[in-house]
Amino acid sequence: MMQKIMAIVLLMTTVDVQAQTTMGLDSIFAVIARSHPALRSSDAAARSLDEAAKGATSWEAPTLGTGLWMTPYDPSLWKRQANGSPGAGQYMISAEQMIPNRRSQLAEGKYLGGLSAVEREKKGAAVNELYAAAGRAYFEWVIASRRESVLEEDGRLLDFMIKDAELKFKNNLGKLGAYYKAKAALGDLENRRLVLSNEIDQQRIVLNTLMNRDRTIAFDIDTTYQLMEVAGIGADTAGLLDSRSDIRAVTQQIRVASLEQEALRSQLKPQFGIQYDHMFGFGGSPMAYTLMATVRLPMAAWSSRGTKAKVESLKWQALSLEADRDAMVNEATGAAFGLKRAILSKQDQVSVLGEKVLPALQKNFQTVQLAYEQNTEELFTLYDAWQTLDNTRMEYWDAMENLLLMQVELKRVLEIK
Repeated sequence: MMQKIMAIVLLMTTVDVQAQTTMGLDSIFAVIARSHPALRSSDAAARSLDEAAKGATSWEAPTLGTGLWMTPYDPSLWKRQANGSPGAGQYMISAEQMIPNRRSQLAEGKYLGGLSAVEREKKGAAVNELYAAAGRAYFEWVIASRRESVLEEDGRLLDFMIKDAELKFKNNLGKLGAYYKAKAALGDLENRRLVLSNEIDQQRIVLNTLMNRDRTIAFDIDTTYQLMEVAGIGADTAGLLDSRSDIRAVTQQIRVASLEQEALRSQLKPQFGIQYDHMFGFGGSPMAYTLMATVRLPMAAWSSRGTKAKVESLKWQALSLEADRDAMVNEATGAAFGLKRAILSKQDQVSVLGEKVLPALQKNFQTVQLAYEQNTEELFTLYDAWQTLDNTRMEYWDAMENLLLMQVELKRVLEIK
């Protein structure tokens, strides 16, 4: 019985520990990279192309045939004739094998391998988008938690105002003008808490979805964060060509177009084969054979037109992809420079609010609170000082949220891990 009780206690403890799991952003990224279905799909697609490339060096299947060859319709002629001449007709066994062009096979293998490389770069782009989505949800959760902390302090301050005002009113030392404002503000805090609690729940669902887990799994996040040093981050063309997976995927597609051209050109080379026929003669006719070399001539004008058209089409396709890549680089460069400037501006705003405005308003509130406790200030003045401080705190966290989300977007644009 005691063992059963201990097992139940241990199970409850385990469930509680799991419910209190705290995850950092790097841990969430690791789970996404391991578990998201879209990434597993990309892995499978790349593996599929790798396996297809292995078959590039295979030979064509041999052609076998058997049957009557140059045999008269009249069966009586198959036998040896009365004058001793052999019968007419033969039974033949035939085999033919085309010999592949090694250079053509290697070109086909490189082409299929290039398709696999494109798929892997596309996976990198998908990872970048998933990480950005996770980063947005994560930092919105972080800021919602910080706002909750502000509301908790607001609740304590409003509760103090209300209770102190009630005490002073009983002793005929205070007025009720601002008392009801404080009561209303305290009630409004409950609504704001509900909004923030729902926002956190929504971000938890988003993160569980990105991690491909049960949406109801409860966990907390590490609410510490660090601001980026963006001044030294480059956003030049060469850097983007190297860092962005989707841009590298286009580069690989251009390479694949070139490899496919080479594979098609190699198909215009002559293809050689060998054919062997063995004949069993009827009616005493001797056995005979045929041994022939065969050659296909795909470069003939009437048979190469389609292949040459495809080669020309791929040339223009590569030019189109190069233009697309240039457009992507141009767009990303502009977005990165704009985000860097916006982040630097927002960092200055956050710095001013956090280092100058909020400390001054905090001291103002403390001064008014002390005067109110000494009955030299009215509750209305204290309430006004608190409201100004609260609004500025929320403004600070709004600015911080915008700053963190812009950092996430800059990391997405430059694909910074």
